[in-house]
Amino acid sequence: MARYTLSVNDRSAEVEAADDTPLLYVLMNALGLKGPRFGCGLAQCGSCSVLINGVETRSCVTPVSELRGKSIVTLEGLAAHYAREKKLAQAPDIHPLQQAFIDENAPQCGYCYNGMLVKGAELLSRHADPGEDVIRREMNGHLCRCGTYPRIIKAVQRAARAIRDTASRG
Repeated sequence: MARYTLSVNDRSAEVEAADDTPLLYVLMNALGLKGPRFGCGLAQCGSCSVLINGVETRSCVTPVSELRGKSIVTLEGLAAHYAREKKLAQAPDIHPLQQAFIDENAPQCGYCYNGMLVKGAELLSRHADPGEDVIRREMNGHLCRCGTYPRIIKAVQRAARAIRDTASRG
């Protein structure tokens, strides 16, 4: 067992874990976070996704020993991450993509919700106006058991419009 100081959602977290402990277990069990979820345990579904230094990463196969000095953002921290990224004075209650998911009725069973939002947020930080082809390519590898992919695509596009509208007003 080793002690780790992790930066999770802009907070310092002290944890004790074996070097090969998957980050997902640390986030869920040691820190009590509910966003990242155990899905397949093989990095194939995306339900455990987090942002590490701004890049979507599968936490079920990422050992905690690789995370010293890196910034980890979970679903719980997406709104604050967005606010920092856009240099907003105050973070919104939820990320614009979360609101778009609600507006488009995209979430169903919740299996994919975390991964789709984390990957979608990463995508929107790089593409201001992603077309359907870009969204499909970028979101490939994130599985939705309920098959709401068309609504997820619409939600990403809706969020992109909302983000652009906010930028043009500010």
